[in-house]
Amino acid sequence: MRNKAIISAPMRILAGIRTAVFIGVVAFALTSLMSAQSAAPAATVAPPVAAPNTAPDQKTADAKPADPNDPDQDPVATIKTQVREVNVIFTVTDKHGRFKKDLKQDDLQILDDGKAPEQIRDFRAETDLPLRVGLLVDASNSIRDRFKFEQEAATEFLNSIVRPHQDLAFVIGFDSTPEVTQDFTSDTEKLSNGIRMLRPGGGTALFDAVYYACRDKLMKQKDRTTVRRAIILLSDGDDNQSHSTLSEAIEMAQRAEVIIYTISTSTSNTEDRGDKVLRKLAENTGGRSFSPFKIQDVSDAFREIQDELRSQYAIAYKPADFRADGHFRPIQIMAQNNKKLFIRARRGYYAPMQQ
Repeated sequence: MRNKAIISAPMRILAGIRTAVFIGVVAFALTSLMSAQSAAPAATVAPPVAAPNTAPDQKTADAKPADPNDPDQDPVATIKTQVREVNVIFTVTDKHGRFKKDLKQDDLQILDDGKAPEQIRDFRAETDLPLRVGLLVDASNSIRDRFKFEQEAATEFLNSIVRPHQDLAFVIGFDSTPEVTQDFTSDTEKLSNGIRMLRPGGGTALFDAVYYACRDKLMKQKDRTTVRRAIILLSDGDDNQSHSTLSEAIEMAQRAEVIIYTISTSTSNTEDRGDKVLRKLAENTGGRSFSPFKIQDVSDAFREIQDELRSQYAIAYKPADFRADGHFRPIQIMAQNNKKLFIRARRGYYAPMQQ
């Protein structure tokens, strides 16, 4: 019995050693396997994350936001269009109202916020820009007497000026509220139907209609090319129900870069308060105000507007001392060597806020 006990003790020790070794091997294997599994995703995920930071291409580098207050920094294309480049469409006439169509860049003096532009980037006569036109017709009770003739004149105007697949127009009738009777289209038959749908009645919310047409129609119409945005407004100018003010309507037109042409429907032979309102809308946006004293003169006013929209200039420039602070920056365009020329353009624009 004693010999048996002596032999069993070493065996038990040896068995314990083998067990410990086995457990160690298994633990080592499990640890190695877990390490391999956790390392594998890191090797797969890391390169895409690191690649843009370690080796950016030129387009990525150019896409970084530019400082609009740094005149030495060339902004990227998006900033250039929205912040650092101003586009103005204007009309030049002589004292008889005839269009001046052979103007050169050197004939002009431009002031943006009282300073000459840092750079003129483009100047051209624009006779063929695509049009985005809103026809706003006062359908209140106050214009009932001339309503049918004005509908016919407006229909003739849109049929003449809107070119298929190039220009777009819409029709809004307004009394106490604006109503879109035909949305953007180049189909002149649809536009004519939109005009025929108008029926007079109710009060006059003129400023609300202009504000809505600029903000919700013309400003939201996205175009890939440069276009000319205009509103043709037929009204007596006597607003009595708007929530917006005259100043707010003008400001929205300036923000949307819309030229407003007004045709008074007043039957008075003298300029009244409504005519003054219409003139302010036109002058502050670079348009013209027409006051036909005879009903037949309405058609002539439409023809003059059509001629003007095809006889304008466009200039693009980089302002000096530009600040993206949301403030209004006045624009002045003058003929340098000919004081007998008259230039009409929008009075200014609102600088965007720094993002």
